[in-house]
Amino acid sequence: MAGSHGGSPKSWLAVIVILLGFTVGGVALCLGPNWTLFWAGGGIIAVGGVIALAVDIFSDVIVDAPRVPIDQGGNG
Repeated sequence: MAGSHGGSPKSWLAVIVILLGFTVGGVALCLGPNWTLFWAGGGIIAVGGVIALAVDIFSDVIVDAPRVPIDQGGNG
């Protein structure tokens, strides 16, 4: 198997928490806006950021082998 950019489950946990925070904040803006709920969404995003740093999300990418371009001119 060549490799994947899928990430690990612990990294996906951080991403899901951050997306949940954005969703809560977005719904709060549509509901009035409800500033208390909006800032609660911001807090959830911050918690997701802390989780992302704790699981070292930036080192979680598995890099594929270099790709070789296909010759489009029919010379090879």
